[in-house]
Amino acid sequence: MLRIAVPVILAELGWMGMGVVDTVMVGPLGPAAIAAAGVGNSLHIAFAIFGMGLLLGLDTLVSQAFGARRIDDCHRWLFHGVVLALLLTPALLLVCGVVYVAIPWLGFHPDVQPLLTRYFSVILWSSPFLLLYAAFRRYLQGIHLVTPVMIALVTANVVNAVGNWMFIYGRLGMPALGIAGSAWATVLARFYMAAILLVAIVRDGRWHAMDRRRLWNFEVSWLRRLVELGFPAASTVALEVGVFAAATALAGKLAPVSAAAHQIALNIAAVAFMIPLGLASAGAVRVGHAVGARDANRAAAAGWTAILLGVAFMAMAAASFVLIPRPLIGLFTSDAAVLALGSSLLFVAAIFQLFDGLQGVTTGVLRGLGDTRTPMITNLAAHWLFGLPVGYTLCFAWQYGVIGLWVGLSAGLIVAGGVMLFIWNRQIHSLSRALSVPSCQLPVQRPSG
Repeated sequence: MLRIAVPVILAELGWMGMGVVDTVMVGPLGPAAIAAAGVGNSLHIAFAIFGMGLLLGLDTLVSQAFGARRIDDCHRWLFHGVVLALLLTPALLLVCGVVYVAIPWLGFHPDVQPLLTRYFSVILWSSPFLLLYAAFRRYLQGIHLVTPVMIALVTANVVNAVGNWMFIYGRLGMPALGIAGSAWATVLARFYMAAILLVAIVRDGRWHAMDRRRLWNFEVSWLRRLVELGFPAASTVALEVGVFAAATALAGKLAPVSAAAHQIALNIAAVAFMIPLGLASAGAVRVGHAVGARDANRAAAAGWTAILLGVAFMAMAAASFVLIPRPLIGLFTSDAAVLALGSSLLFVAAIFQLFDGLQGVTTGVLRGLGDTRTPMITNLAAHWLFGLPVGYTLCFAWQYGVIGLWVGLSAGLIVAGGVMLFIWNRQIHSLSRALSVPSCQLPVQRPSG
């Protein structure tokens, strides 16, 4: 588990690190700039994540094919994933264009809105690179080739940091673009990530040994199967990321100090979540590999290992949020008001850490079993029908401000974590019973054609 999880975790940290780098680099521009960069990135990811999520089906399909030693099928799933990414790009750009036009009517704070408009007008052009990166990454993880993913994301932070330094403040002969410069640096870094993963795929020996005639054989049934499995997974990710994006948008209606404190605390909590998210990806691959090999005991061991590792880490993260909140917030800003409010938000975050890790990892191991629908329904109910309405009421109706918003988010995560653990336990026992019957034929995720 750790051989796969550690590089993936470092990759997830690298992914989140790009947002942290942007927040730190725009920090000298003031709280309004921090809020604008955070809201702009959250708005874009809230829509891009759905397209990237449609490709999560590759975790199941590639890993199960790899477990069954059907390497050519792994490559064909990659081809259909790339086709899907290219088909999704125009739709995603169109949606982002609509969001850009709507920004003046969304009620953001007057200090934040003009900066947000400039940032979002640039960041939307990273959409095609994100989709291709998602297809390449899921394929590489499915065949247990995770080191290139880690290298791409870690080094992309260097590209992003240098780009921020150049484009925000006008270094090395570049014009000083302010907050728009941060967005251009992110676009450059995302192009770099996709390019590095493509190089890794082409250089892999298994790529050269495959039957190229089968690779380019496009089948509608394969694309349909990928979408059928990916749509619930995409909905799950979009619902979860979307609820935090909605919370960030709501925080943008508050004073810049509240919005900045929210963005910084959310960045810190999100960095902690990258560990269970990496474990979720590793768990999905390990469970899918075991299912492809028809080994229920190994699937159960892989899933429970990922869950226990995720919970153990999040317990340590919660302790750090309680014990050293001000030094953590101080990594981003020295503003006294932001420091005080951000520390309070981290205390609330400490409460939901265990459940956040629990729901994140169980989503991954269920995906390895081929179940992407249950997490979608759970996230819809827990976050959107319960957590966000509670947070909105506490924040605006009961006047608790951004702290009330975070209490609502915590409530949703607690419900989601408990329900998902129960579902995983039930399904892994069902799998063990099914495979114990000699005549049982476990349905492998492979379409006709």
